[in-house]
Amino acid sequence: MVLKRVLLVSMLSVASGFSSVAHSETNPIEQTVLEHYANIAQAGYSDSLTTAKWLEKAVDQLVDKPTLKNLNVARQAWVDSRVPYQQTEVFRFGNPIVDDWEGKVNAWPLDEGLIDYVASNYGDVSEENNLYSANIIANNILQLSGRNIDTSDITPALLSDTLHEVDDVEANVATGYHAIEFLLWGQDLNGTNAGAGNRPVGDYDTQNCTGGHCERRIQFLQSAIKLLITDLEWMVNQWAPTGEARAAVLDAESNVGLAMILTGMGSLSYGELAGERMKLGLMLHDPEEEHDCFSDNTHYSHYYDALGIQNVYTGRYQRINGKLLEGPSLADLVKAKNSGADKALLTKLDLTMGKMQVLVNTAINGEAYDQMIGSGNSEGNAKVQAAIFALTEQTKAIGAVAIALGLESLDIEGSDSLDNPKLISMIQ
Repeated sequence: MVLKRVLLVSMLSVASGFSSVAHSETNPIEQTVLEHYANIAQAGYSDSLTTAKWLEKAVDQLVDKPTLKNLNVARQAWVDSRVPYQQTEVFRFGNPIVDDWEGKVNAWPLDEGLIDYVASNYGDVSEENNLYSANIIANNILQLSGRNIDTSDITPALLSDTLHEVDDVEANVATGYHAIEFLLWGQDLNGTNAGAGNRPVGDYDTQNCTGGHCERRIQFLQSAIKLLITDLEWMVNQWAPTGEARAAVLDAESNVGLAMILTGMGSLSYGELAGERMKLGLMLHDPEEEHDCFSDNTHYSHYYDALGIQNVYTGRYQRINGKLLEGPSLADLVKAKNSGADKALLTKLDLTMGKMQVLVNTAINGEAYDQMIGSGNSEGNAKVQAAIFALTEQTKAIGAVAIALGLESLDIEGSDSLDNPKLISMIQ
């Protein structure tokens, strides 16, 4: 089995030397910043919901008329749906409601043999996963630990309540963007060579079915999309005026809310993006460790994650309808208290976006992210490492901003690939 995940979460304290300043009451100016932060969250999840509905429409069109053109339209709709969603990941780590929910929609990596047919070199068994090659689509019953799981009717409820992370295995991903991605593209069998997944359109043609079980594959895909829409609707409501996620930010003392924002920014920047999603794959030169591994969309996935961090700090978010949502921001607060800290973070954010743009430009010019991290590709490796370094430096600047705001220590998610690389080498 290809090594899927060896990152062990640790906590990177960026708070060494932080001053501890308690706020006895909510600061009205800070409250407007928190309110705008919640508004950006609601807008981002609303845009994600809208694009998920566009994806559903494109898939329905593919099912009604299975042509290569319609398959490519559905694939592009999936790519488009990632643009607003990736910008919302900055809300994850500082907000427990989001973090507890996120695995339903964006869990990865996944053992694709759980879902559908795979190439023979994928293998049949895994020490970590009894359902590694279960192939839900081809089987009406799954056997697990002496019990049978009835999969004869593939529904959203079956995917979410029974199959997603079944047997407490994180790689048993049956819901969300990446399950849908696999169903649209299929396996990427090119390793670190050129090319993405290339599922034939006949896999959705019930009259001339190429991969077998086309009706059940259609059931799975449409159920996964309906479930994605339901999950996004739920999260939009959490950030509505009466939503629990909004209340958790606004009802706390303002210093607590600001710490939630900075924790989300720092943890996505360092442990998640620089560490788990980038450094780990670069160290292992493993295409299985790229975030959008079936579609070769990882360059954009990383770009929009980074942009989400910048959005939250500057209080600016470009909506899918072209309108710019902007308002009171963390940058405004920090500039008033320590213009040097504000300028430093803005500079680091811009530098990070520049390095992410290099990855995008490289992919557009024909070298995908999995090729960039390939063994022996010194130039591609250097581009990815430059983006990782920019993210780590950016995280230090986020810590300095916390100091400028007089916050207590932040717990920023760490990554063994950054903090303890020798451990990764030992596990290989």
